[in-house]
Amino acid sequence: MFNKYKLGSGLPYPLGATYDSNGVNFAIFSANAEKIELCLYDKYGLNEIRRVRLLARSDDIWHVYIKGLQPGTLYGYRVYGPYEPQKGHRFNHHKLLLDPYAKKLDGMFRWSPLMFGYNQEHADQDLIIDTRDNSKEVPKCVVVDDLAFESSAKKCVPRPHVPWNKTVLYETHVKGLTQLNLRVPASQRGTFSGLAHPDVLDYLKGLGVTSIELLPVQAFIDEQFLTAHGLTNYWGYNTCQFFAPHTGYMSSDDRLEFRKMVDAVHRAGMEVILDVVYNHTGEGNHLGPTMSFRGIDNASYYVLDADDPRYYANDTGCGNTVNIRHPRVLQMVMDSLRYWAHNMGVDGFRFDLATVLGREAHGFDAGSGFFDAIKQDPVLAPCKMIAEPWDIGPGGYQLGAYPSGWGEWNDRYRDTVRRFWRGDAGLLPEFARRIHGSSDIFEHSGRSPSATINFVTSHDGFTLADIVGYKERNNFANKENNNDGHHANFSDNYGEEGETKNPQILALRARQKRNFIATCFLSQGTPMLLAGDEFGKTQKGNNNAYCQDNEYNWLDWQGINEENTQLQAFTKLVLSIRREYTLLTADNYIHRSEEADDKNNCSVRWYGLDGSEMRDEQWEDQHLHTVGWALENNVFFDDLEKEKSLLLIIFNASAEEQSFSLPQYPKVKCWHCLLDTVITDGSPVKKEVMNSAKLDLPAKSLRLLTAVF
Repeated sequence: MFNKYKLGSGLPYPLGATYDSNGVNFAIFSANAEKIELCLYDKYGLNEIRRVRLLARSDDIWHVYIKGLQPGTLYGYRVYGPYEPQKGHRFNHHKLLLDPYAKKLDGMFRWSPLMFGYNQEHADQDLIIDTRDNSKEVPKCVVVDDLAFESSAKKCVPRPHVPWNKTVLYETHVKGLTQLNLRVPASQRGTFSGLAHPDVLDYLKGLGVTSIELLPVQAFIDEQFLTAHGLTNYWGYNTCQFFAPHTGYMSSDDRLEFRKMVDAVHRAGMEVILDVVYNHTGEGNHLGPTMSFRGIDNASYYVLDADDPRYYANDTGCGNTVNIRHPRVLQMVMDSLRYWAHNMGVDGFRFDLATVLGREAHGFDAGSGFFDAIKQDPVLAPCKMIAEPWDIGPGGYQLGAYPSGWGEWNDRYRDTVRRFWRGDAGLLPEFARRIHGSSDIFEHSGRSPSATINFVTSHDGFTLADIVGYKERNNFANKENNNDGHHANFSDNYGEEGETKNPQILALRARQKRNFIATCFLSQGTPMLLAGDEFGKTQKGNNNAYCQDNEYNWLDWQGINEENTQLQAFTKLVLSIRREYTLLTADNYIHRSEEADDKNNCSVRWYGLDGSEMRDEQWEDQHLHTVGWALENNVFFDDLEKEKSLLLIIFNASAEEQSFSLPQYPKVKCWHCLLDTVITDGSPVKKEVMNSAKLDLPAKSLRLLTAVF
């Protein structure tokens, strides 16, 4: 049957399997291989029907062209070379390998002793090769028809191009968002199609979200430890393929489903941001499986220990580190990003452990090859780029050190805001810096407030309901004896751990949730909301629910009670205020009035309880928990009349009620209260406050006022 196909040398680019209407070109990189064979399988992926040796080699790209071969063909590779772990080489042609550029997979990964390139029963373990065939246990790569796909993609919906300063991120999970949503058809729940359902998008749009940030959607596997305990890698930070969408999120076998989801989000006026994991792969440490990169060219794809190449550099804490400094590995990452941005239509990326990607031989460098490659790329340059600005390697914490145009997850914002509202002593100066856009971290390099991604919660840690309901983590369901997860949560339970029926505790917790939401969305910078926080989602104190593919993580749309409906309404109200008042979304940092310039005509002032500007001794008062933050905008028309906009946000994190004197502005007639976190139902506040009034601020409360001139 295979005789009808004709073989040719093919081309070294593009990498992967490329169909051109006449046949398929296969190209794969390996600098250290001695021989590479392409294995073709029947439609069930069970029986090998032909092996083809790749004889052509161009600059370490091995390639072959098979005329007449069609999309849908299943394939894998066997790569020959030395099995010498002490020298960094782990070739094993007995193991069928996945093409790093495969855009679709057929079949599921199954843990088996056959998936390891070494003999697990031998005393020296990974030093002795395993010669058993694994082809029955590994998924097969699928040749796809990019010509038909791109033809469909050309009909795509235009991108919304949301400006950075107007961006509101909503971090969510493809499955968790819709798994329990009864408005979504059962066959679509937990999938890309489910996310694209009109009711889902209408909800997010109505809430005020502009950009949906998805936890990893590139193909990933579950760690062996998890499967042995009946758990899964729910979050997905264990990527095995950088081009293929995760099959578990597909309601069909057509990758166009993902693109249709992106188009639906764009049609609703929102963006799609992907959380991507290019810092490590699912092959783990030296005792991990041989699935792809390790068997294709271990010494090129991974950073190895300089003193003993048998072992891997582990700057990620996940067993291995991708060698982004190798030009072919960098090329793969760039090709992957372009594929998701151009072919799949996404609007940006959030890079897990991004310091790995910017680390050169001498350490982290904002001018590294990776950052430079993105900056000059016409496809990627317009995309939103967000860094998780740390890893566990040397010099790994790099908050504020990323290039201009990048956003960065700001954990100092998260921790400071949590501690401030908890009532920790001496937090006022730090709190003021964080809510004012962390200019001390980002402005020195000419970056804007949008560079700081402000969040109180994320997928990694407590939910909003849990930071006001638990002092200690409760991770026993992860089956690691509660030893995993963060130790420093900066949370409180306000009297009882976990669930309670005490009305005073419940009222305080509800107000604290409103305080956190209001603070995050009123701060200068780019806010991020964790999915479900707007209606009190709880993980029952689990602050590391990465392995819980169940009700711990799935959003319980049916269980929303009256209190949580009110929190939804409150969140929606705060976001509407953020959109209405441009002072809250400034393009540039706002300074004191004497420092204001023609760039923004804005100024900032800080007020104490007596209504006067904060003095040094007040900033140094360890027991002061109340401050007023005033943002003022001056605009002149024809030099005749000044249109002023003035907002005053008063924060009272004290455990006691505080009396706050309103600051005196010459032309202010009165103040209107726009937001009060004591009010529970999320309705707009229309109360008028006289200019000379003293406000009595209940304990743990926030109030937003706007001046009337």
